[in-house]
Amino acid sequence: MISVVILTCNSGGHIHNCLASLAAQGVDDLEVIVVDNASMDKTISIIAGECPQAWLIRNETNRGASQARNQGVAHARGAWVLSLDSDVILGPDFLREFLLAAKGFADNIGMVQTNILDADGTRVYSQGVYLSPWRRFHDINRGRPAGAAYPGVRKILGPCSAAAFYRRTMLEQVREQTGYFDERFFFLVEDVDLAWRARRAGWGVTFCPRVQCRHRGNGSGTNSLMRQYLSFRNRYLMINKNESFWRRLGTYALALPYDVTRFFYMMLVNPYMRQEK
Repeated sequence: MISVVILTCNSGGHIHNCLASLAAQGVDDLEVIVVDNASMDKTISIIAGECPQAWLIRNETNRGASQARNQGVAHARGAWVLSLDSDVILGPDFLREFLLAAKGFADNIGMVQTNILDADGTRVYSQGVYLSPWRRFHDINRGRPAGAAYPGVRKILGPCSAAAFYRRTMLEQVREQTGYFDERFFFLVEDVDLAWRARRAGWGVTFCPRVQCRHRGNGSGTNSLMRQYLSFRNRYLMINKNESFWRRLGTYALALPYDVTRFFYMMLVNPYMRQEK
């Protein structure tokens, strides 16, 4: 069974297309879990009308992507969990191609990166998360034409959680007190942290170029200043969790000139930095 965990937050403008693409997959052994972070628009009524079989978890407040995903995973029964953003549209053979590829996976493959294109399908959104030597993260081939050369698997740390498959046994093994996805991150970088922990535990990742979907990005409408703040804060939280002491020192030394300047600039222009306690 595949458990699909979809996150929604005021997703009325695009959840219909996501659910329609899921319904068109023609795969029977499937369960759908939707976790809604306090939507105030038509999201809930659309889900009820178009996917009544879905297990719907409604949060009264926005608990962030990490906690919402954890809520979905906790209810999942499948051997594989598909993490899906509400503004993703699956290709017509998305799940069939995954099931075909999964037959050849080694036992240590715990994460699968799908071929995520942008909203119109002409350019790459993500073909995996890459972590630089100074521990900056980015989506591989982001913005390149859809036919760009596929990345080598060795370059991929882990998948972009907008449309990523996770083996359930892996999730259980690497789970922390703060969840499968670390809930302290709230949103952003939580998938990079999970992938890093999984790789440290010996799990592998693979890329399936034929498992294709389209993703608009920032479907929750998070404002740019919040994204900037969380990206800065969460990167250091991730490094402190996963890097050894001496490697942390080296990383900080490499990043210091840029990050000190960035820190003071953000203290001036970003109110979320000044609210940090």
